[in-house]
Amino acid sequence: MSTSGGNRAIMAALGANLGIAATKFVAAFFSGSASMLAEGVHSLADSINQLLLLVGGRRSRRAATAEHPFGYGRSRYVYAFIVAIILFSVGGVFSLYEGVDKIGHPHPLENVWLPALVLVIAIVLESFSLRTAVHEANPLRNGQSWVQFVRRAKAPELPVVLLEDLAALVGLVLALLGVSLSWLTGDVIWDGIGTVCIGVLLIAVAVILGMEMSSLLVGEGATRADLAKITAAIAAGPEVDSIIHAKTLYLGPDELLVAAKVAMAPTVPLADVSQRIDAIEARVRAAVPVARVIYLEPAVLDPSLRDAAVSA
Repeated sequence: MSTSGGNRAIMAALGANLGIAATKFVAAFFSGSASMLAEGVHSLADSINQLLLLVGGRRSRRAATAEHPFGYGRSRYVYAFIVAIILFSVGGVFSLYEGVDKIGHPHPLENVWLPALVLVIAIVLESFSLRTAVHEANPLRNGQSWVQFVRRAKAPELPVVLLEDLAALVGLVLALLGVSLSWLTGDVIWDGIGTVCIGVLLIAVAVILGMEMSSLLVGEGATRADLAKITAAIAAGPEVDSIIHAKTLYLGPDELLVAAKVAMAPTVPLADVSQRIDAIEARVRAAVPVARVIYLEPAVLDPSLRDAAVSA
């Protein structure tokens, strides 16, 4: 997957969040709304997160070195994991603290119309940001549900932005409800409850992101569909008798390592072995273009094992 779509979504979200954060802080200062303050911190954290995603994408393009012979592709996973930590600590925990403090030490809201107006405008802007992320992600889903796309995507930028924007939109609605109920009932406890709900939401999203990014950091292999294409490409020609085993690993969102041990007849000359491996590698790259690093180990399969493989 190219990072261009992810970068467009990141830039759209960054522009929206910077403007929204500034207006939220101003509204929180003049109204005393804890929900508005929590939302301001949330937007600020989101802005920092989007900058981190851009930095991760830039660092991932560094050339391979002797210390990192497979390059820096996983930098994008590292920075996406940091995003989850910031969303949890800065956004979620702060919102919980503010909400609990507001419930325990309530003080009346002032100029209620101001945070309400800011929240309505922010909902419109966040909807635009989410729409951009959805538009960029749709061509990449390949019929997957949104849950499957977030769980199976190897490039972290779009899933992160999608979840952040969705959380931001839901958080804005919660903040608007909290402010509105506080104004209608005259009880500011609703503002505190709305803030606590925002904190719980952000922590939940951060945990989901953290789990997905940690899985990518540990190392994920090709999808079942891509693995089937790879094995089919290896076995498609007359070069090998069978595939003894094949393993894959994503070195980064755009680079897949393929390692396979293949059985060849013991009478094949060494020069022919080299030509056969080149032919197999070409077929694999044509079938799965992201398979950029391929290691094939030719082996002479024991006759008893070959018979067992055929019978299986």
